[in-house]
Amino acid sequence: MKLLVVYCHPCSESFGASIRDTALRALDKAGHEVRLLDLYAQGFNPVMSAEERRGYHEPGSNEAPVAEHLAELRWCEGLIFIHPTWWYGPPAMLKGWLERVWVPHATFTMPENGKAIGPVLTQIRLLGVISTLGSPWWWWTLFMKAPGRNILLRGLKSLCAPRCRTMWLALHRLDETTEKQRRHFLAKVEKKLASLKN
Repeated sequence: MKLLVVYCHPCSESFGASIRDTALRALDKAGHEVRLLDLYAQGFNPVMSAEERRGYHEPGSNEAPVAEHLAELRWCEGLIFIHPTWWYGPPAMLKGWLERVWVPHATFTMPENGKAIGPVLTQIRLLGVISTLGSPWWWWTLFMKAPGRNILLRGLKSLCAPRCRTMWLALHRLDETTEKQRRHFLAKVEKKLASLKN
């Protein structure tokens, strides 16, 4: 598959960087064509300007500020996000990427005649998220209802292929984990990604 890995963490020494490297290695070994989009390393600006907002619904011209990122989305058949979960959702950098890059007409059709928004990027048939969280599983899932996961794996899924597959891998209570537990999680990531099929 053509896979776009969207990585988001500001610190090069983070555990997230280890997850990123493990993921890229596993996907390459499995024979996938992989591109990395490292939002912090590329200096992506997550802030939507007033001018962008005013032109948000204009077909074609709304693509200009983020044309390179849209080209990557149109290229890929699978999208894998690697990021920490902060305040129950993706980092502001990644949230800003979603808001600026996933624009109407290029990534979804606008609702009309009572119909909901529709998919445009129907070549994307896999959505995956690998995240670390400080909260315990039960708090994140049962009490908070997993808002960050829902944004990426429910919200974006409706804009992709009708039978788009999803994948979620999470390491909870990151601040309390041992080195052994982190190594175990990296092995889990490697095994899961190595088994991805077309």
